[in-house]
Amino acid sequence: MTADPASPEKEISELRQEIRRHEHLYYVLDRPEISDSEYDVLMRGLQSLEEAHPELVTASSPSQRVGGTPREGIDKAEHSAPMMSLDNAFTEDEIRDFDRRARERLSTDTLSYVGELKLDGLSLSVRFANGILALALTRGDGTTGEIVTSNARTIRSLPLEIDAAILRQESLQSGFEVRGEVVMPQTAFEQVNSTRIANDEPAYVNPRNAAAGALRTLDSKVTASRRLDFFAYALYPEGLPTYSTHWEILELLARLGFKVNPNRVQLAGIEEVFDFSSRSFSKRESFPYDIDGVVIKVNDLALQQELGATAKSPRWAIAFKPAAEQQQTILESIDIQVGRTGAVTPRALLKPVFVGGVTVSRATLHNEDEIARLDLAVGDTVLIERSGDVIPKVIRVLSRPENRQPFQMPTHCPVCTEALVREEGEAIKRCVNVNCPARLKESIEHFASRRAMNIEGVGEQLVEQLVDGGLVRTVGDIYSLTAEQIASLDRMADRSAENAIANIEHSKQVPLSRVIFAIGIRHVGERTAQLLASHFGSIDQLQAATSEELEQVDEVGPKIAEAVIDFFGTPRNVEMLAELRQAGLQLRVVDTAQSAGDASLEGKTFVLTGTFPNLSRDEAKDLIQARGGRVSSSVSKKTDFVVSGEKAGSKLDKANNLGVAVIDEAALLDLTGSTS
Repeated sequence: MTADPASPEKEISELRQEIRRHEHLYYVLDRPEISDSEYDVLMRGLQSLEEAHPELVTASSPSQRVGGTPREGIDKAEHSAPMMSLDNAFTEDEIRDFDRRARERLSTDTLSYVGELKLDGLSLSVRFANGILALALTRGDGTTGEIVTSNARTIRSLPLEIDAAILRQESLQSGFEVRGEVVMPQTAFEQVNSTRIANDEPAYVNPRNAAAGALRTLDSKVTASRRLDFFAYALYPEGLPTYSTHWEILELLARLGFKVNPNRVQLAGIEEVFDFSSRSFSKRESFPYDIDGVVIKVNDLALQQELGATAKSPRWAIAFKPAAEQQQTILESIDIQVGRTGAVTPRALLKPVFVGGVTVSRATLHNEDEIARLDLAVGDTVLIERSGDVIPKVIRVLSRPENRQPFQMPTHCPVCTEALVREEGEAIKRCVNVNCPARLKESIEHFASRRAMNIEGVGEQLVEQLVDGGLVRTVGDIYSLTAEQIASLDRMADRSAENAIANIEHSKQVPLSRVIFAIGIRHVGERTAQLLASHFGSIDQLQAATSEELEQVDEVGPKIAEAVIDFFGTPRNVEMLAELRQAGLQLRVVDTAQSAGDASLEGKTFVLTGTFPNLSRDEAKDLIQARGGRVSSSVSKKTDFVVSGEKAGSKLDKANNLGVAVIDEAALLDLTGSTS
């Protein structure tokens, strides 16, 4: 049925098409035809129409790029084909060896290549169905990636919908997959860090880390605010009937509407590879994004297929990276930093020197063993190295003056004077005083940071005053602060104090995964916190978990499991959690059933074994978790129920040996108030 010329369907469709055209001109081709204000008028018009006709809103609409409701946890999916990593080469000899091996395998005297910039970002795979962006996955382990579709939709250089005429022309209507790199341009990176510094938050080290954090965050609104960019470099299935070279695939990607890096060339032989690499390396500081080398690919797709791959890397492509940059300077002093876990780390304070594209005045020294290995003393002339986004490090001492001052690692904490402890098998000394002001300050700063509780306005300067003034003695004390107390501090206006209190109150709504990350369990970063939250569902279940149960979580090994158990075994940490619970933080994953008030299985642990007559394993798991219960993969004395089906295995035997209650599907349905 043809839409009426004046119908909302037609008006919305035409407006979307016009906005997509301008987005492509601006974000992909860098050739805008209208001003930002004119674009805003078009977007507001579309949003008004969609608000009036919500039944016409689609996921591929340009209005849907702004980000939606935060995800509660991490979902994963398998890649259609492995996302392999590239072998690296650092010298021309290694590149010649790559070329020689490829030619020998193919029995040819010369090969043609395509040279591309190696963008320093995060790999992303995006799948399209009927021309609509349907799924976006990070690289993950190369076989399985994290689903970040809602975040990917906010990247304006990534098309949400492909022109149907081009799809028909290229026989791609049924579906295809595009792989590329997500980067944060330098201008966006500088703006993000300016905002963080203004909010007393630590600046990101480099654009790659900032881009990775933005793409994998649970809140797509954060992703939308970071102005990420996407450059496509591969199409699957490759080797389409009418195309025989990688160069043609890149051209096809551009016609489909993807942003393809313009700094790409066809290369006839190995000498042209070196010319391209040299030109690219010399211009790396002029690019609007970070690069960490170039990528060289055999151009012929049939030859790529013939060359194949090793277990980890394709034999038809290689990354050529420039050597690390080094400079000499003088070690002016060594200071000591005390982290939130008590780790005491020496840091080199250097005479400022320009290296690797930045001015460096500090470098890591890791620990006292490293200082001894280098035979390092204040006053020495040292060689420092910085490669890409790597933190500068001292490579060796070049000269040692007579008046050099040997460094002695302190035996007591420089902040609280408590004796430092170096545990057997560790290279780091630690302050074990949990009330050490330095540890407390670092802990609060971490707790309030954007990736944790996201309490804007509670940064280094404010935390310094709160702790030194005795207003905050524990992390939980943050939630007892008043606007009057904050306003009484130096350089704190009434409005700033009120905003800080409002942000503290708002932080009570952040999801469980962020709380787990914020409380500062050693070795538990943002990703591990998300995995733990998804697996256990509540802080109580995490606290009660055994080492065996913790190690059932993806990517959690004995080291992390031990750290989690040690954390919850510390009385001060248990007290902190009680304070956070009293303050009203989200200490369990919130889902639809629980929001409706059904938490009838809270505190109960289930193990599933065998196959069930009506429920799939995932459906049974969802039933339990939706009512506050937890599903574990192993049976222990803490297991409340084993749900047994046909062909139950050793878990049933273990349950019987331990005296754990065994129920069937019918009993589970009865427990959950469900019907089969």
